[in-house]
Amino acid sequence: MGQKVSRTDFEWVYTEEPHASRRKIILEKYPQIKKLFGHDPNFKWVAGAMVLTQILALFVVKDLSWSWLIVAAYCFGGIINHSLMLAVHEISHNLAFGHSRPMHNRILGFICNLPIGLPMSISFKKYHLEHHRYQGDETIDTDIPTLLEARLFDTTFGKFLWVCLQPFFYIFRPLVINPKPPTRLEIINTVVQLTFNALIVYFLGWKPLAYLLIGSILAMGLHPVAGHFISEHYMFAKGFETYSYYGPLNWITFNVGYHNEHHDFPAVPGSRLPEVKRIAKEFYDTMPQHTSWTRVLYDFIMDPAVGPYARVKRRQRGLAS
Repeated sequence: MGQKVSRTDFEWVYTEEPHASRRKIILEKYPQIKKLFGHDPNFKWVAGAMVLTQILALFVVKDLSWSWLIVAAYCFGGIINHSLMLAVHEISHNLAFGHSRPMHNRILGFICNLPIGLPMSISFKKYHLEHHRYQGDETIDTDIPTLLEARLFDTTFGKFLWVCLQPFFYIFRPLVINPKPPTRLEIINTVVQLTFNALIVYFLGWKPLAYLLIGSILAMGLHPVAGHFISEHYMFAKGFETYSYYGPLNWITFNVGYHNEHHDFPAVPGSRLPEVKRIAKEFYDTMPQHTSWTRVLYDFIMDPAVGPYARVKRRQRGLAS
C-alpha cells in the first residue's frame, strides 16, 4: 500500500482567505489592472471551435475499435473536453459576454457543455463562486476533500486511487457537503444535454457518446491536464493555500494555471492573467509555484507530506469548534 501520509488532519487556520486583501493592496499600487477587467470578445470563438472539433471527431471515432477509441479519448478528446470544462469555468465568471448579458453566458455554457457528456455548467457555477467567496470554509467550499476521503486514501496506493477517482469525487462531493435543490437553469441544462446525447446515439451509435464520456472522465483523473485540480490549492508549502502554474499547458486551459492571479482578480479573463502577473510581478514571483502538472501528480502520490489532508480549512462562522 506504500507509505502512509504524515498528516492526520487538515491545516486549520483562523484568518480570512488571502485573495481579497491582496487584491486591495495590488489595486492601490497598480490601479491600471482594472483596465483588464471585463469579458474576452475572442473567447466565444475559441470555445465554439473546440465544440465543433469534438462534434466532427464523432464521425471519425464511430468506426474505431474500442481500444483505439479509448486511446483517442485519453490523448485527444479528453484534453479538448477538459479544456471545455475550463471554458465553463471562465463562463461561470461571465467572462464570455460580460455581466450585462448573463443569459448569453449561460447559453454558451450549455453549448460548451455538450461534448462533456454530463450536464454541469450551471451546477458548476453555483458551487464555484462560493469556492471563491468562502475559500477553505469547512461546509461551503466543496473543492476540499471530505474527512472520509482523507482517512481512506492515506497511503501511496490510496492516493493513486484517489487521483484516478477524482471525477467521481468532484461530481458527488457537493451533494454530500453542501447539497442544494436544483434550479430551473440546471433542469434546462440537463434536458439540453440529454437531448444532445440521445441525438448522438440515434444518428451515430453508442461509440461516439462513449468517446465523449470516457474522455471527460479520464482527463479528470490520472492525466496531465488534471494536475491543476491538485496544484491549485493543495498545500505543498506550509502557509500557502493557492499556487500558480506557469507551464505550457496553460495554452490549452485558458490560463487556469495562473491561479493566484485568478483568485485575486476573478473579473480578469484568462487571456489577460499573464498581464496581471507582469504588472504585479513582485507579488507573484516570490510565492511558491508549480512548473509541471505531471510533477504535481507524481509528488502528490509519492510524497507522504502531501495528500487529501493537505488543504487549508476554516471553521464556518457560528459553528462550534
